[in-house]
Amino acid sequence: MIILPAIDIKDGKCVRLRQGDFATAEQVAENALLTAVWFAEQGARWVHMVDLDGAKEGRRVNADIFTEIAQKSGLLVELGGGIRTMKDIDFYLERGIARVVLGSAAIRNPELVKSAVEKYAERIAVGIDAKAGRAVADGWLQGSGIHFIDLARQMESLGVQTIIFTDIATDGMLQGPNLTQLYQLRNSVDCTLVASGGVTDIDDVLMLKAARVDAAICGKSVYAGTLNLMQAIAVCDEN
Repeated sequence: MIILPAIDIKDGKCVRLRQGDFATAEQVAENALLTAVWFAEQGARWVHMVDLDGAKEGRRVNADIFTEIAQKSGLLVELGGGIRTMKDIDFYLERGIARVVLGSAAIRNPELVKSAVEKYAERIAVGIDAKAGRAVADGWLQGSGIHFIDLARQMESLGVQTIIFTDIATDGMLQGPNLTQLYQLRNSVDCTLVASGGVTDIDDVLMLKAARVDAAICGKSVYAGTLNLMQAIAVCDEN
């Protein structure tokens, strides 16, 4: 299993939210690039990044920060937030971003997902963010009514190879991931499954590994010190 430490950007700053609520934004690091370099020093190979302003506004906002980290940190960058057009996808993938995450676009524009996957294959991931089992969009501000399993199956049918799943109720709360929903997903699709939200400590990491989750995004737990990043990466590298 792969551990992806996370950096979320709002107003150019590294922040974390609780349950996706922008009003709870709390700065957690002084410098995004130095934070990414530290992740690499702990053994990370990937970093998961989110343009929170972009997610809310539906456009690229903090692009310079993401491309700088892709070019200077030594990490593979997975990026989501505000990526709604093929122009956005091209922009980032041509500037060193390793993988882009389509979230709202997966709900509102599945044809874009299909076209992107045809062009970029495994460099396209879909983020499914669920509230009470239903997928949401636009920085978690708009509901869709689509059940997360149905959306996952639809995305797999379009050729999507990686699905990033977030249960909003657990995100940023340090209360553990939603294992029930992750088990449901694992038994419903064959995509690479990335768990996001709720990881608190090494026990959560071990439970995700046992649940056959392929990767886990760890944000607040790393900043709060409840999860030792180096230890988590080492445990996940073990057979």
